[in-house]
This record gives sequence, structure tokens and C-alpha cells, in this order.
Amino acid sequence: MRKAAQLVVLVVGFATATTAFALQETAAPALTDELQQIDSLAAAEFAKDKVGGLAVGVITSSGKIWTKSYGATGAEVASAPATHKTVYRIGSITKQFTALMLLQLVQQGKVRLSDPVEKYFPEINRVQGRIQSAPPITLVQLATHTAGLAAEPDEVEKFTAGPVEGWEGDLLRALGHTQYIHDPGSRYSYSNIGYAILGAALARAVGQDYVSYVEEHIFQPLGMTDSGFELNDTMRARLAVGYDIEAGGPDSTVSQQEHRGRGYKVPNGAVYSTVDDLAAFVSFQLGNGSETVLKQDQLDENFNRLIVSNPNLTGGYGLGFETFRRGDLQGFGHSGLVAGYESAAYFNRKSRTAVIMLRSATGGSFRGTRLCVNILQVLDAARPTNDLPRPK
Repeated sequence: MRKAAQLVVLVVGFATATTAFALQETAAPALTDELQQIDSLAAAEFAKDKVGGLAVGVITSSGKIWTKSYGATGAEVASAPATHKTVYRIGSITKQFTALMLLQLVQQGKVRLSDPVEKYFPEINRVQGRIQSAPPITLVQLATHTAGLAAEPDEVEKFTAGPVEGWEGDLLRALGHTQYIHDPGSRYSYSNIGYAILGAALARAVGQDYVSYVEEHIFQPLGMTDSGFELNDTMRARLAVGYDIEAGGPDSTVSQQEHRGRGYKVPNGAVYSTVDDLAAFVSFQLGNGSETVLKQDQLDENFNRLIVSNPNLTGGYGLGFETFRRGDLQGFGHSGLVAGYESAAYFNRKSRTAVIMLRSATGGSFRGTRLCVNILQVLDAARPTNDLPRPK
């Protein structure tokens, strides 16, 4: 595989409400030493396997964005080098867009967090094993993984191969093969099918199909022109081939099959994107985006409401986001993993810094989450927070 590395430094420009995020090449940010350290960390991690492509993006507290790409879009000698315009699958980061759809509909008064799911999606009652005395599960329980649902339906492979346009039909067929594994509201239990149910319920509530809603009300106003649930011709030309590098060497068979569709796994893991587009979304979450997407007070409130923690209080899950603590550093965001692709987008609200990682390989010795945490710690140490605006 031909290896290459490309450096792009970008600056955020916050313009109109309809195109809230613009990127253009500019001079390097002042964090020269720290960026060199981050580059070394990313290059060393990529070198452990040297398969596929890797994109790393950094958002500084001044709003500037630095990106660098490593490797190539395929394994062939003639493969194009990976760049900041290379397209990757982002897996479960998709859940953040579904959660944002929920927050938008709450802001508009179309739903309430405490609404029972069956109010909009009565098919939820096909799920098996519900305790008769338990109250109906709610939208917020789905969004925080506290609804008591299994992670996947039984015989999951029967419901994860259809095209995007038929995802809700695949979901409806899967419901009767899905189980309650805990009493609703009693504990955290990560559920992919729970987020698919959430997307379907919200689409019913607003009277618009889920995919077109997210594209119209989130991607477009944030200027995420290289993001979507399906590949258009432009995105396909810049798609990184995804490889599984476990026993037997790099293999792209499963990832290639999944480009034809992932069945019901749309609101929980179907989005394609680039490091540039995710930078727009993460900057919005840091409070730098248009209030036409979500009002600032509503965005801030989302990080102050329910967060379900693990027993040792080092990590947890809120309404559409993961959170973790490493010493004094508290990170927010989400990671993702699908066949051939690994992703993460984490940010520090106190220092208003962020890191994005997109990789077109899974398995091997690469540790993406550890890389992202290490980068956030470099950024946190470089940016004293006593003179920065605090999030509410």
C-alpha cells in the first residue's frame, strides 16, 4: 500500500444561518509544538498496522481547525492518498444526529422527552418480554439507553442487509425478535435497535421520514455537504475502502457488502462523512454553530441533564453522547465501529477543544479511543481555562 500524509490547516467561518460553517485554508494555529506532538501520536498509532487511511482533526479554543491524513483510500499501490475530503463511515456517531433531532422536536414543542414511545410508534409493543406492570418506555429512555432493550434483535443478520430506503420495514420485522433484558428505567444498557426505534418514532411525530429530516434540518444548515446516509457519486469517488485486519490479513468483503445497506441500522449507524464535515458538527456542539439548528441554552442544557454513569464514575452516557473522565479532563462525544471503519469525535467543553478520528480499518493493534483521549489531554494542557468562556 502506498503511504502518504497530507496536512491541511483550516479556519472556521460562521456565516449565514443556512451555511453556518465554512472552511478555507489558512496559516497554522499557534499551537505549533502541540500539533507536532499530536502528529507524532497519530503517526505512531497508524504505523502499528499501516492499513487503510486515517484522518485526524483538531479544533482549538480559537476555533481554528487542523487536520492531517495518513495512508491511502485503498490497499492497492495506485490508491489515492487519504485527504481531509476522504469519505468514511462514522458508525454510532450517527446516534448524535438522532438525538439532535429529538432535541429539535422538543424545542419546537412537537414532543416531550417523557412522552411514551407508543404514542408515536405503537409497534414498540411487539418487543418481547415486557413486564406487565412496567410503565411504557419513553423517548428519553431510548435516547439514554435506559429503556431496558437488548442491544440487537435475535438473529440480527436477518434484519441488517436491506437498503436505506427500506430500513423501517426491516425494523418492524425485527421488533418481534427483540427482547427486554432489564426493567425500563432501571439501568443503562446500550441498544442499537433502541436508537432505530427512536428514529422511527420521531419521524412519525414530525410527519417526515427520518433520513430526509436529518439531511434537511441538520446536515444542510451545518454545511455538511459531504455527509449522508447513502453515497452519491461525489462521495463514492472519495470513499476509503474499509478493511478488517484480523486473522488472514486485510479484508474488505463485509464492508463492501454493507455499502448496499445495513437494514434497520440507519438512525443508529448509517452515516458517511468526512473530517471536515464532522468538524462542523463538533464545533456546533462546542457552541460555535447556528442557533437555527438548536438554541444555545437548549444545547447547554443537554449536557447538564441526565447522565448515566458506570459504577466507578469514569464514564457514562447522556442524551445522545458518551462522556468520560481521565484525571481533570472530562470528554464528551461519541465513537463508532462498523465493518471496516472506526471513528470518534470527542470534545472538552471547558477548554473548548476537540479531536476527530476517522479510520478505514478495524482490528489490529490500532487503539483509536486511546489516541483521541491522549490528543485531548495534549490540548487541555496547552490551553489554560481560567480566561476562557465557560459553558453553562
